[in-house]
Amino acid sequence: MKLDRLPKLKQISKKRIGRGLGSGKGKTAGKGTKGQNARGKMRLGFVGGGLPLYRKLPLVRGKGNPGTRGKLFGVNLSSLSNIKSGTVIDVEFLLANRVINKKDAQNGVKILGTGEIKFPVIVKLPVSESARKKIERAKGRVM
Repeated sequence: MKLDRLPKLKQISKKRIGRGLGSGKGKTAGKGTKGQNARGKMRLGFVGGGLPLYRKLPLVRGKGNPGTRGKLFGVNLSSLSNIKSGTVIDVEFLLANRVINKKDAQNGVKILGTGEIKFPVIVKLPVSESARKKIERAKGRVM
């Protein structure tokens, strides 16, 4: 048996502040002397009279911001030109064929009318009016 391999039995107790001068954390309890920081609680990010960091940073667009919530990702008909006739086009199909990625599919997908399609397909996604006309002209269906 080696002393350095024995399990530690003593657990470090939490620091008790404001318990007399002999404790090392007495009197001002580790808050220094006077001033705003020594007196009360302040909210996170408070910097006195200065502009807080979160207001200095630019507005970043993204999934968590209201400006992008609910907007559909557009897929043009031209990116569907190399699939087989009679294929059912839905989000799973587009993910499997790497037309879109998971991030694009989070808010939903819409088929747009840029490009041509020359064979019948079945679309189970929202489509634009021009895309609907081109799909139906090629004897396809939109559900």
